[in-house]
Amino acid sequence: MIQLSAVYLLAGALFAAFAVLSALDRNNTKRLGNALFWGLVALSFLAGDRLGDLGNGVLVLGLALIAGLGLLGRGAPATTSPEERRSLADRFGETLFVPALSLPVVVAAGVLATKYGGLTLMDPKQATLISLALAAVIATGVGLVLLRQPLMSPLQEGRRLMDTVGWAALLPQMLAALGAVFAIAGVGELIGQLVTSYIPMDARLTAVAVYCLGMAGFTVIMGNAFAAFPVMTAGIGLPILIRQFGGDPAVICAIGMLSGFCGTLMTPLAANFNLVPAALLELPDRYAVIKAQIPTALPLLIANVVLMYAFAF
Repeated sequence: MIQLSAVYLLAGALFAAFAVLSALDRNNTKRLGNALFWGLVALSFLAGDRLGDLGNGVLVLGLALIAGLGLLGRGAPATTSPEERRSLADRFGETLFVPALSLPVVVAAGVLATKYGGLTLMDPKQATLISLALAAVIATGVGLVLLRQPLMSPLQEGRRLMDTVGWAALLPQMLAALGAVFAIAGVGELIGQLVTSYIPMDARLTAVAVYCLGMAGFTVIMGNAFAAFPVMTAGIGLPILIRQFGGDPAVICAIGMLSGFCGTLMTPLAANFNLVPAALLELPDRYAVIKAQIPTALPLLIANVVLMYAFAF
């Protein structure tokens, strides 16, 4: 049976390959910094459970030090030029979407087969993540065969993308971990006490609005809805909306997360979503993506308040 540990090994092997390829890239003046950075990321996936809390803390500090000192650079992987990519796009046309579309198909098939078909290939508790990893491997294979690419092209293209994104690629993981730390430290309960001290929570609409707006606001501060979720849910969602008003946990949590994503659309701290695309597209305004998303985020946030009030109780 495939366990979640196999997914960590796969991710670790991928980052280890990025580290080796970075070290061999003599066109990058900061190749050793890149190799060390991705090597540490690989180590966290491959042996993080053996390093212990102290070891993982030192590892994270090492990552922050490398990124903070500007030791990361963009390499020159053996890949196609923009002109060659345009030529390939014209040649293959819509066939280019086949590998990408195979991802959701394989994930859905794996999850449904495990849950309803009695498939024992993978751990049913982690079927989604394991299916996603298998889908990534299968999609890569489909792309190699269909587009007739060299075996090293996925690793070289992956390294090119990681070098372009840089340290921001790790932001979701870091911020989600920060949210877990905040939850364990009792930040959610403290926020709940502060809010209830200044805002009367005897009205259901007020509680719903505070939770949804708080999810968006805390996400803006932390840069990630997954980090804000355990804090706001522990402080307001669980004790007030669910226990006090008897709300449906599934509806409250789902719409609460969506409210957090509204905050993601409006914050530069979600750099991998909002700043990296502007850099990749070489936009003159680094905040252009955020400015374009705000007119969508605000009405959607208001709609979330209405939906939760209408359907969660």
